[in-house]
Amino acid sequence: MSRILIASWAAIYLSCAGTTPTSNVSVNIAEHIKFRDTTFDVYKVHTHDKIRMYWKNESGKHYNNFDKLRQQLNTKGDSLRFAVNGGMYTKNHTPQGLYIENGKTIQPLNTNTGHGNFYLKPNGIFLIDTEGAKVIETTKYTKHSSPTLFATQSGPMLIIDGNIHPAFNEGSKNLHIRNGVGIDTDGTAIFAISNEPVNFYDFAMLFKEQYGCQNALYLDGFVSKCYLPQLQRNDTGGNFGVMIGVIKETRD
Repeated sequence: MSRILIASWAAIYLSCAGTTPTSNVSVNIAEHIKFRDTTFDVYKVHTHDKIRMYWKNESGKHYNNFDKLRQQLNTKGDSLRFAVNGGMYTKNHTPQGLYIENGKTIQPLNTNTGHGNFYLKPNGIFLIDTEGAKVIETTKYTKHSSPTLFATQSGPMLIIDGNIHPAFNEGSKNLHIRNGVGIDTDGTAIFAISNEPVNFYDFAMLFKEQYGCQNALYLDGFVSKCYLPQLQRNDTGGNFGVMIGVIKETRD
C-alpha cells in the first residue's frame, strides 16, 4: 500500500510501482519510489526559474561536488534544495557537449559520432529557456528559438516523443546506477536517480510509465550522486563536470 504525505516544499511522497503517472504538480516534490523492483529517488521541479547549472566558480575553479557548490551558495545567502551531476564530461571535466550558463554558450553543440553512451544517437539536451524546462533531441536544437538560459547535452535520450529509445532491450544485463531527467505533460522537470543498478530499458520506462514523460534524457551512470535533503540524502564526494541545482535565493 502506498503512503503519500503532501505538504509544501517539504513534502515527501512514498509510493509503490504501478501507480498512475504523476502530473499537474504545483509545487516541487521529493519522493522515494519502487518501480520494477528498483528503488529511485525522484525530485519534481515545477518552479523552473530556480533551476541552475554550475560548472566553475567565480575564480574559474571547478565546483566538482555538491559540498563546494553548497558552500559557495551559502556565502551569497542562498541555499541548495537539490543537486545532481548534470551530464557527461571529458577527462579534464569539460562538458562533452553543449553547455550554456546564464545565457552564455560556454561549450558548443556536439554533433559528432563516437563510442560510449553520449554518442548513442539520438542524444539530447536538457535546457531551461524563457518558457520553462525542456528535453529535446540534439538534431532539433538548431530549430529551438526561445532564448536559452541554461543547457547541458548528454546521451542517450531515454524517451523520444513518447517512445523508448530503439537501442534499449528489455531484460538487458547492462546494469548501473543511473540518473536522468524527463519532462511530464504538465511541463514539470522530473529528476530521478536509481539506488540500485538498473538497465536502460527499465530506467526509461520509469519516465514513460510512472511519470508520463514524452521526452527524457540520460545524464550519467555509475558516478552519479544526488543532494536531496528532503529525503535525508546528502551524497558526499564526487568529481563532476556540470551540476544541476535547484536553489532557494535570499529574497525567496
